[in-house]
Amino acid sequence: MAKADRLERLDVRRAELEADYEAALIAALQTAAGGVWGLFDHKPDRQARARTAPVIAALDELAADIDALRDQLGLEPFALHQSFLAARGPVASDAPGEPKQARAWLEKLGVAIG
Repeated sequence: MAKADRLERLDVRRAELEADYEAALIAALQTAAGGVWGLFDHKPDRQARARTAPVIAALDELAADIDALRDQLGLEPFALHQSFLAARGPVASDAPGEPKQARAWLEKLGVAIG
């Protein structure tokens, strides 16, 4: 019984952290959708990287905590963070800009774009 209680507490904590991660990502995406570049690191811009570094660090930290809990629970790694990391970095010159990409992510997450 104690193990079941512990696993339930871990799962509740995992769900809380995933909700925190999603809220932080949505806030960052809304900023990017508003025209602020840097979240997806498409351009080699030091100022944009410096501006978004705290956001990326916070997302990375939350994702690491989530993955640790998921590992203890025997679950797959946190797919949302993996998808976000895969979307970052240099892109072809004809790729959509960061604001447009952020709006697409918000739609994918079911967030109304106002």
